[in-house]
Amino acid sequence: MVELESVPELVDPVVVAAFEGWNDAGEAASGVIGHLESIWDAVPIAELDPEDYYDFQVTRPLIEMVDGESRGITWPTTRVSWARLPSGRDVILVHGIEPNMRWRSFCRELVGLMLELEVKSVVLLGALLADAPHTRPVPVTGAASEAGLVTTLHVEPARYEGPTGILGVLQDACAKADLKTVSLWAAVPHYVASPPSPKATLALLRRVEDVLDVTVPLGELPEEARAWENGVNELAEEDSEVAEYVRSLEEQKDALELPEASGDAIAREFERYLRRRETG
Repeated sequence: MVELESVPELVDPVVVAAFEGWNDAGEAASGVIGHLESIWDAVPIAELDPEDYYDFQVTRPLIEMVDGESRGITWPTTRVSWARLPSGRDVILVHGIEPNMRWRSFCRELVGLMLELEVKSVVLLGALLADAPHTRPVPVTGAASEAGLVTTLHVEPARYEGPTGILGVLQDACAKADLKTVSLWAAVPHYVASPPSPKATLALLRRVEDVLDVTVPLGELPEEARAWENGVNELAEEDSEVAEYVRSLEEQKDALELPEASGDAIAREFERYLRRRETG
């Protein structure tokens, strides 16, 4: 771990983390961290030593041009940055690649950093492939260390059982360290799994707003989400089998959607709209 430098005394710090790879369908979750790093002008403060956690034959380092003249190597790792919000609260952003080995040591090191920074709460972001139509709002499920927290965020409780990724292991490690933790997962349509997936990124970003009780500038993300959906519509129209499959997913989704749930979603979006007008 690089030594922490130039980090002031933090105010009610919260961690928001995502990891590329198995946990990141369509790069929707890592897209949130990238957006927040940019929009909040996050400052790098630490990174984990990649030698300890990555198999470089599986996750290879990249050669990149530096200033168009010399070449440098970027190693796969997990990087930590810090941002101070206009409200005065501090956010620690963790943007990593799922490690290839020593997951428990990896999580102990990350949790140790969180405790050193006196973090009390953690938001973990993931995305999975699902039978979800691209034409409907992106479903977001959640799991939390405290009973009732998922309900207050208006997301479906996660009921998944089976193999897990680094997010599941890190959530368990955070809970054992008495850190209040919530994980949020966006469902990316499996038939358009290639990144980017801006509509799923936007859905997760809105849940992050709910958790942190902040309004995040969205930049070009809403326009990119609309362009993505329009592009998938065009592709579906060119293939009758895909179009029929999407219609069947829409029917299943609409049949399961309760009228009161739809009304709640509309009310939440209107509240967001008003909040943005007040802060714009």
